[in-house]
Amino acid sequence: MHILEKVDCVGTKAKKLRIAFAVMAIFGAASCSRAPTEPASVEGWPTIGGSYREDFYSPLKKISAENVDRLGLSWYADLDTDRGQEANPIIVDGVIYVSTAWSKVYAFDAKTGDQVWRFDPQVPGEKGFDACCDVGNRGVAAARGKIFVGALDGRLIALDARTGAVVWTAKTFDPETPYTITGAPRIVKDRVIIGNGGAEYGVRGYVTAYDIETGEKAWRFYTVPGDPAAGPDGEASDAVMKEKAASSWFGEWYKYGGGGTVWDAIVYDEDFDQVLIGVGNGSPWNYRIRSDGKGDNLFLSSIVALDAETGAYKWHYQETPAESWDFTATQPIILADIEIEGATRKVAMQAPKNGFFYVIDRSNGELATLPQPFVSVNWATGVDAKTGRPIVNEEAKWSASNDKNFVARPGAYGAHSWHPMAYSPDTGLVYIPTQDHMFGYQDEMGFRFHAGEWNLGNASATNVGPTSVEERGKSIKTIGASITAFDPSKQKTVWRVQHDGIGYGGILATGGNLLFQGEPNGMFSAYRASDGEKVWSFDAQSGAVAAAASYEIDGEQYVAVLAGFGGVVGIFSPYIKDPHVRPNGRLLVFKLDGDASLPDYEPPEFPFYPPEDEAPPSQVALGAGLYAGHCMRCHGAAAWSAGVIPDLRRSAVLISPEAWEQVVLDGALKSQGMVGFDDKLDQNDAEAIRAYIGEEARAAQHALTTLSE
Repeated sequence: MHILEKVDCVGTKAKKLRIAFAVMAIFGAASCSRAPTEPASVEGWPTIGGSYREDFYSPLKKISAENVDRLGLSWYADLDTDRGQEANPIIVDGVIYVSTAWSKVYAFDAKTGDQVWRFDPQVPGEKGFDACCDVGNRGVAAARGKIFVGALDGRLIALDARTGAVVWTAKTFDPETPYTITGAPRIVKDRVIIGNGGAEYGVRGYVTAYDIETGEKAWRFYTVPGDPAAGPDGEASDAVMKEKAASSWFGEWYKYGGGGTVWDAIVYDEDFDQVLIGVGNGSPWNYRIRSDGKGDNLFLSSIVALDAETGAYKWHYQETPAESWDFTATQPIILADIEIEGATRKVAMQAPKNGFFYVIDRSNGELATLPQPFVSVNWATGVDAKTGRPIVNEEAKWSASNDKNFVARPGAYGAHSWHPMAYSPDTGLVYIPTQDHMFGYQDEMGFRFHAGEWNLGNASATNVGPTSVEERGKSIKTIGASITAFDPSKQKTVWRVQHDGIGYGGILATGGNLLFQGEPNGMFSAYRASDGEKVWSFDAQSGAVAAAASYEIDGEQYVAVLAGFGGVVGIFSPYIKDPHVRPNGRLLVFKLDGDASLPDYEPPEFPFYPPEDEAPPSQVALGAGLYAGHCMRCHGAAAWSAGVIPDLRRSAVLISPEAWEQVVLDGALKSQGMVGFDDKLDQNDAEAIRAYIGEEARAAQHALTTLSE
């Protein structure tokens, strides 16, 4: 059963909405699927990134660097969860459509903020366990009077744009498998395309196109080969799997899924009637385990071009052959026409996790410029000009013949993750939300595959996290983030705005010489696009990791952004500076001279709850290992939580062995995403984990007391 809540409209505003909806009903294709081929116009922001180019650029300039100090909150809407909010809103015919955590969808009047409808797909809470990096959703698509959303549990759902009622539902994968959907669907002519996630859990990636009107499958493209004994899939990818991909894999990768999920970047290139997809990491990460340490493993870490009509392979460019570091190519792809050495080239631009900036000719998949690093890179010395392959340092090949711990920069968090970058044709620069951090890699010699759990093959102790307040403080000082203004034609960084810590949001560029970006500490800020000077800030009370959108109604320009800190950094990283309990997420909309305000918010205090008696060191040591293997990916390295998922050191359940067992083993909180582990842990294991976290709570309480004295 679905929850569908419609708010009745009254007065003049309701009359306008009814007229708009009537037009949408009669002229669905023209009103709700207006081809988003031009930059965002005064009529709205009709697709993720503003247009099919996905450049996150708005030409609107009534809000400018000269008057942004007058920018104020016009209206806001509270959401019903404090989990991470990652969606870029779309604005069609005066209505904002936005997805939120747990795959819910809201529709608001874009001028007044009145809620038009709300849709809840009722994703089972336990499905959150399969989501590696929070239960966020990065957006919806609009076409022919419908709004499309991919639900975490694999449903692609078409909703009536006027009412939010379900039109059709397509099952994109078996919800009992560890696949998930967090990415936004994309509209390609008369089809809607969606990918999935879950590579760490042992799945095989693919993208699927569905008919907009009926939800029937049109084509599917697998990104890695399947079990050779099973034969062809009967899908659009069959030919290229046989001709190119299969020979690049070795061993028994298919038992581990192979990976290669397409969990974010899907871009329609009208110029060549092709779909560009960004393909993710291998499963397991460990190349020795996955493919006997041999072969390039196509199409991992690749941009692949597919025929828009049939899904057939056209070309690919593999950024990281033999991918071994979680260096995905799923990061946002921007389409542009830029001048390179005196000639205009139609290019695709990407700043992926591996730290090199790629400018690729869209006609053939060849490099248009030689990639250069946009952050500090130590795993490779550069990209070979002849082959286009990275020149990998020998010590970085951690899973081949090297059993030593290699600390990479960048690492698995990525030099740039899913957070949208922006391209401004006014400056000719790409603005990248970059991250600078380290991550350890070491061959796990005794690896055993566990279906439905993380299977990395990485035994590095570097990632266990800090063991003391002092060590954490030192670690935070060694990482950083920035806005990197990068010239794609010259392959060089022009300027940077340096931030503390990591976890900063996506970027919107506008014709008013402005960049907008959220911060993990709750600030939402504007910078001059020409030089990076900060010119405005607003306390959103919760970090905005999503990218903003801009639109104009009745002559007024608006900027809209979701606030709600989350994602993998918000869940896993112990390096978030000053984490705190946040209010529920919100949609915030700004305009010049806006005079709305948020209610005061004082973060509640959550004390530490160490058990009364200290645990034996041997039990604590056992619990530390079990915690790292089963709990760390959600509750944080070294039990340091960034606050998105409960900090177990601050849980009152910690002082009760009986309550702890009910939660950890029996799944008493599975509706909230905390599944039971009775199939993986026994009573002694659960008690050991409680002992370990209890001692971490005791140490944290002692440190807090010492600091306050």
